[in-house]
Amino acid sequence: MKAVTPQQMQEIDARCLKKHRIPGLVLMENAGKAVAQAAAEMAGIGLPGARSPVCLICGTGNNGGDGLAAARHLAAQGFPAEVFLVGTAGKLKGDTRVNANKLKASGIKLQEVASPKGLNALKRSLENSCLAIDAVFGTGFKGIPDKFCSQVVDILNQSGLPVLAVDIPSGVDGRTGACQGAGVRAAATVTMGLLKTGLLFHPGKAMAGAVSVADIGIPQAAVDEMKDAAEVPDECQAKGMLPRRPPDAHKGTCGTVLVLAGSIGMTGAAALTAISALRAGAGMVYLGIPESLNDIMESKLTEVITKPLPETRTRTLSVAGFDKIRNLLSKADVLAVGPGLSAHPETAELVGLVLSQTTMPAVIDADALNASAARPETLYDVKAPLILTPHYGEMSRLLRKDVSQIKADPMAAAQEAAASFCQTVVLKGAPTVIAQPKGGPWINPTGNAGMATAGSGDVLTGIMAGLLAQGLKTTEAARLGSYLHGLAGDLAAGETTQYSMLAGDILDFLPRAFARLSE
Repeated sequence: MKAVTPQQMQEIDARCLKKHRIPGLVLMENAGKAVAQAAAEMAGIGLPGARSPVCLICGTGNNGGDGLAAARHLAAQGFPAEVFLVGTAGKLKGDTRVNANKLKASGIKLQEVASPKGLNALKRSLENSCLAIDAVFGTGFKGIPDKFCSQVVDILNQSGLPVLAVDIPSGVDGRTGACQGAGVRAAATVTMGLLKTGLLFHPGKAMAGAVSVADIGIPQAAVDEMKDAAEVPDECQAKGMLPRRPPDAHKGTCGTVLVLAGSIGMTGAAALTAISALRAGAGMVYLGIPESLNDIMESKLTEVITKPLPETRTRTLSVAGFDKIRNLLSKADVLAVGPGLSAHPETAELVGLVLSQTTMPAVIDADALNASAARPETLYDVKAPLILTPHYGEMSRLLRKDVSQIKADPMAAAQEAAASFCQTVVLKGAPTVIAQPKGGPWINPTGNAGMATAGSGDVLTGIMAGLLAQGLKTTEAARLGSYLHGLAGDLAAGETTQYSMLAGDILDFLPRAFARLSE
């Protein structure tokens, strides 16, 4: 499923009119029908003449026009509709004005809310209604609602009624999902034509409630011409990316992963990464570990081949082990480097040396990303295809921007990093964004808040490395790996709850995630 930004949606709407000869008024009429249908389902159809009142709060823009059209269709179905305009009718233009005139012609009064008197009338209407429809602001809204509009939003939220939002809850940024001031908390949202990216990021996602996409008559050709739209993969798409195992496969067929990870106190990161690569289907995994930690890892990891390497005084990987690592690289198909390595300067230097010699696909995570952020040329000069897996803090260091800037627009940050380093980027968050140097991002739909636990990212690194070992390209491994990781977390949450979930639970439920996609 595609997801678009407000600007992209405007371009599609314009294309509908200019190229496909579909007037905006037709799209608005179809939007009104879709809202009315959703409202009728929420309010309960009931018998004609006994249907519950619905209160519609509309703005002066196109979003308000959708609401005005919905009011007319609800009234035609026998629902008493009270319609309020936040502002004055004199500000209405274009298709919205046309729908206001149609509403008047149908005998429905449009009540202006532009003063305390109007606010009181709105409160009384909400007290006598079973459902409220929010059509105040559209997807193009940015910033903070003014004081009066904030009062309207507060009255709506405090009414206790279920709210149906038109396109996106008022007050939510249609691109980023941000809500800087007052915002409507909806029980459900009907979004028009295509999913909006602001409905995928928090807090917008939580504020939207149950989201449905209404077909309002936009031709598929108009959508297909939008080449940089985001993609939200469904289960069918994820199934299609699974690597195929030949019936005569052996461990060499399924690829070998070299994991460079771990330091004193961080052996868990190394273990989770290595086992996850095997669970994701890799035929063999080597784990390069500081030599003093090898005995611990050998007893912990039965299926992983551990390789003790020279270490620093603080028991982290040392530059002295570079030749041994180079020998291990010659035996591997994929490299995963970073989890639990530490920030030791010598270990950071080793990361740079390893990346400079790497020609195979690699997953770069955690301390390897931090080492690369301190020496950006490390990534710029790498010839191998990489998957970079930063969280917001690591991305802030890579792009040399404040974390608040990354949080403000994760899609833009991921795309900037992908273009800058010419590599696949997985920006971990809620949701995770996968970007490549060209084209639109993928926004992963799986996962939950229980996965905000230490070691979760190490499991993801291992999954992607295991998929790379089986021949997937970096973009495919990043997309499928993120989906599987989140799906395993969702399955785990069903038994452990989000509160009690551990990274090991995600790993334990990974086979069930593969089974789900293999059905």
